[in-house]
Amino acid sequence: MPIRAQQVVSFEYTLSDEQGQTLDSSEGREPLAYLHGANNIVPGLEKALEGREVGASFEVSLTPEDGYGVHEPGLIRKLPVRKLPQGRAQVGMRFRLEGEGGPRVFTVTAVRGDYAQIDGNHPLAGKTLHFKVKVVEIREPTPEELTHGHVHGPGGHGH
Repeated sequence: MPIRAQQVVSFEYTLSDEQGQTLDSSEGREPLAYLHGANNIVPGLEKALEGREVGASFEVSLTPEDGYGVHEPGLIRKLPVRKLPQGRAQVGMRFRLEGEGGPRVFTVTAVRGDYAQIDGNHPLAGKTLHFKVKVVEIREPTPEELTHGHVHGPGGHGH
């Protein structure tokens, strides 16, 4: 059965950057499962999976627009450390802030005195992504998965 909207798809993958360095992989872990058509994965990868069947193996390169978006300099800001959660800052620390467009995750990228530089871009924004993918399972979603818009693990879960 080919992949189409409102199906649960499980796939193995390796994600690498333009230099061929592995950024993430499902190797040694369970395959990644998502609800097709529910925007649970980056748009370019979801589009590349459309119509594939179990056993399909392929490679796809995604532009930033089809991956995690372009890097937006306006999402880099300076903020007094006292305004951060718990009033402290450490490089690499991640936290959520409410903004005009809703909540966004920020990462502390530098700390200088009483100020922290924070970045609201996804760490992979602005990067071309290279995926190696193998489709391992396609199944119908449970009614609960359809209602919630995402896949649940074995036995479901509570919200």
